[in-house]
Amino acid sequence: MSLPSAPAAPENGTGTPIVLLHAFPLSARMWACQLERLPGPAGEAARVIVPDQRGFGSAPLGRDEPSLDAVADDVARLLDAAGLERAVVGGLSMGGYVAMAFARRHGERLAGLLLADTKATPDTEAARANRERIARAVEARDSVQILADEKIETGLLGPATDPALTAHVRAMIAEAPPAAVAWAQRAMAARGDSLEVLRGVRVPAAVIVGEADAVTPLAEARLMAEALPDAELTVIPSVGHLSSLEAPETFNAAVRALLRRVRG
Repeated sequence: MSLPSAPAAPENGTGTPIVLLHAFPLSARMWACQLERLPGPAGEAARVIVPDQRGFGSAPLGRDEPSLDAVADDVARLLDAAGLERAVVGGLSMGGYVAMAFARRHGERLAGLLLADTKATPDTEAARANRERIARAVEARDSVQILADEKIETGLLGPATDPALTAHVRAMIAEAPPAAVAWAQRAMAARGDSLEVLRGVRVPAAVIVGEADAVTPLAEARLMAEALPDAELTVIPSVGHLSSLEAPETFNAAVRALLRRVRG
């Protein structure tokens, strides 16, 4: 691996460790509400860890070929650095893809699995071609403006989203380095089917989806929940793809329910 040492991931709280992996093309800043509010009181305590993924936020991109496996291995190294043998690992959208890669490569280190607004099925040929189109465009222009415009216009957020949240998401997208955007697009395009991986998960799992998610819709969430041996599905009404930002309290309640199941 050619990845330089990354800064320590932001964390808060003590108790059951949970690593939350951000969506594309955002950063760990999207988890601000979860970082503040999930740790909880004694008896429901959690240690919430929110790393930036390769190239985003404060994380270096490195020189590895685009692969979600490389990002999953980064998560394993994060656990090593934090002195954690096992943790609940979860993610939203791209973060969910990485969580599933982690389950395949490091399943013995899972205490629980959280999959939000993501999917286990691979991209279609058309979707892969579109990812490559965007990767080339941001590289050629050295700008992510096209991505910000297309993401907002194609239903990243629910139809009733507060304009202030839309502006916040647009600003986070604008911070993404073009090289990281291109690398991540190609890594996501190369991922395979993870349904068989989910069938082998032997820890409590939660699947969360926004009812109005047009990017990874409810049908995909149901596929994952049905594949997982011990999963609870939460559908959040009237929100889109970024459910943790659009309905943070409902999202956090579903995460707390998973943590209670993990604690037994």
